Amino acid sequence: MRFRARITSRRFIELFIQVSSTVAKLAKVCVLRVCPDRLCFCPMGLLGEAQLWGEVRRDVFHHFCMEGASQEFNEICLELMSEHLARAVKNAGNASSLKLQLTNKLRPCLTLVVELASCPGHTRAVVHDLPVRVLPRRRWKDCTEPQVRGSDVSVYLPALKTLKNMVERMANVGSHVLVEANLNGRMNLSVETDRVTIKSYFKNLGNPPNAVLCMSQGKDPETMVQVRVDNRKLLQCFDGQQINPTMALCNILSNTLLHLVLVHEDISLQYFIPAS
Repeated sequence: MRFRARITSRRFIELFIQVSSTVAKLAKVCVLRVCPDRLCFCPMGLLGEAQLWGEVRRDVFHHFCMEGASQEFNEICLELMSEHLARAVKNAGNASSLKLQLTNKLRPCLTLVVELASCPGHTRAVVHDLPVRVLPRRRWKDCTEPQVRGSDVSVYLPALKTLKNMVERMANVGSHVLVEANLNGRMNLSVETDRVTIKSYFKNLGNPPNAVLCMSQGKDPETMVQVRVDNRKLLQCFDGQQINPTMALCNILSNTLLHLVLVHEDISLQYFIPAS
């Protein structure tokens, strides 16, 4: 198995740093799933908690070369400490390039090389050898993208900073927040206790094309679909989120799951928060 990649765009290096930091805030252990067309982040040990699936498309990399376990199973799964990766790339924001390579240094390692400009015409390299565990194929099923059947409603999210502030306030009132949305671009957040009820309303958010299609299939656009989730888990997603998405989407599976999708160019993050 072989893996070697390089990012030379400063913008994409910064995004890679942000994704690594986001993953480190959610889980101690992460699996990097190296595929021919993308690099996936799968935090481990989040059963029953808010789950995350991150993807960095191949187009982010100036160079991307990999050979998987076999021609039939052309992937590599590398288990490592999330914090180690986040620390290694933390100061790479001003780097001219960031290299990743699967190496063998007495044990398997993910070697990161951060190339920094020291003076005109010269660069210096900072090398990090991160110990990894190469997972056997029988373990691959533990680090696959969570499967979600078609959502009952999809709506674009308002500004994430506004949402985070609202969820933080509601967390001081109750332990659960009710999230509602409809096919008319509306979304509500509410928390209720014996003494007080707080509710926030968002309108004119818009719905993605596939959701609008549902209206032509007889669904009432005003019908609200809801899911109640643990405030702490929802806030955990907003606290850990580092990228500035160009598209942010909320999918609700009625009384079952809250699915948030954040996309910035060739990088995407998905959060899966079960109903509680």
